[in-house]
Amino acid sequence: MRIQAVNKREERRTSRRVLVLDADPARATALSNRLEYLDYTPVLAHSEQSADPITFESGIAAVVGSIGPNKRTQRSLERLSQSQPGIPILLLDDTAGHRSDVPSLSGHPVWKVEHPLRHSQVRRLLKRAKRYSGEERRHRITGNSQSVRRVRELIEQVADFDTNVLITGDSGTGKELVARTIHELSDRSDMPFVPINCGAIPEELLESELFGHKKGAFTGAISDRIGRFALAEGGTLFLDEIGDMCLSMQVKLLRVLQERCFERVGSNKSESCDCRIIAATHCDLPAAVATGDFREDLFYRLNVFPIEMPCLKKRVSDLPALFDELLVRIHGQSESELRLSPAALQALAGYSWPGNIRELSNLVERLAILKPDGEVRLEDLPSKIRESSQPVPANVQSFVGADLKAHLRAVEQDLIQQAMESSGGVTAKAARLLGMQRTTLVEKLARQQA
Repeated sequence: MRIQAVNKREERRTSRRVLVLDADPARATALSNRLEYLDYTPVLAHSEQSADPITFESGIAAVVGSIGPNKRTQRSLERLSQSQPGIPILLLDDTAGHRSDVPSLSGHPVWKVEHPLRHSQVRRLLKRAKRYSGEERRHRITGNSQSVRRVRELIEQVADFDTNVLITGDSGTGKELVARTIHELSDRSDMPFVPINCGAIPEELLESELFGHKKGAFTGAISDRIGRFALAEGGTLFLDEIGDMCLSMQVKLLRVLQERCFERVGSNKSESCDCRIIAATHCDLPAAVATGDFREDLFYRLNVFPIEMPCLKKRVSDLPALFDELLVRIHGQSESELRLSPAALQALAGYSWPGNIRELSNLVERLAILKPDGEVRLEDLPSKIRESSQPVPANVQSFVGADLKAHLRAVEQDLIQQAMESSGGVTAKAARLLGMQRTTLVEKLARQQA
């Protein structure tokens, strides 16, 4: 018991320690004073006496400070990345633009804070930082394309608020993963995440599924039943395919969103509810509103904070990262030797992916069975994907040839950028990730910079 108590005290002590990293002594002192006021233990990491990277102790819960052009603070952050991967970093908004100068920050949650620090903002972000362990906690949303980076930014911005979120996008793009990530980064993360597919439940049963029912409310109701709203109390209710909900249920859902209470089927007693609402749909809801198939007032109630999940064909530069991530899900944390040949990768990039990530997941699972420890070549891919990589017909080359070349060139540049970021700027390591010779990569980098 005494050992457990000591461990708990040490854990609490570590969770309150915040590294203050700033080249400006006056600002570092001000940051430290503000953190002490918030009952955190600042660890000051400023020293003017040496040009070496700043040294710091282990057991840091988060970092608050700035980067700027100061190479010394950049080197310090790089050392911190190696010793404590995934540690949350709070950067002052006037210096956050320099985060790209430190490649190793790509594996960290980085949030901007205003200067001078506002108590409410720092308290909220440091509370969020507690939910990150000493190990790297990665986003579920894999990829580094511009559209995916934008989705991650929106998730970070809305996670700490109880605002209703509407996620749009084609089927199979990962809308539920977005919803789960928002929940896991929110203050409700310790409470239930309850999903329900509104389009998969018959109209006559959906009300009972959402609100529950009393015994004897209808034929077959042999006992009381708790609905999804009650199950999600204190947590998050995810209403998937909300666009398929019938108009009669839309009216009842709107009342719950407005009044935060509901009645079980067969009961006239109101029950209050406290759950966050995240909805998703593949439908064009504004068009459905125009045709009268979706209530306009419900649309505006749900569409407070919209997030659009891009389809896979618009983020083909994320294919290598997605391929590796799906392999990890199949094999667990054990590494797999399965890799894509350049020809296979080009074919995958040229495919339209009507099934989006769900289709890619099925393909990766199949390839993991057929080629458990080898290279995936063009002939290993399904015929529908191989055919999509055939040369452009001569009669249309004049129209699409330039666009195709520009598209493939953009894909190559994006892949090289991802590899360089993942390798910390080490060219030899990036070349191995890309499956090419180091000299070839050096030549391509030189052409990009020319």
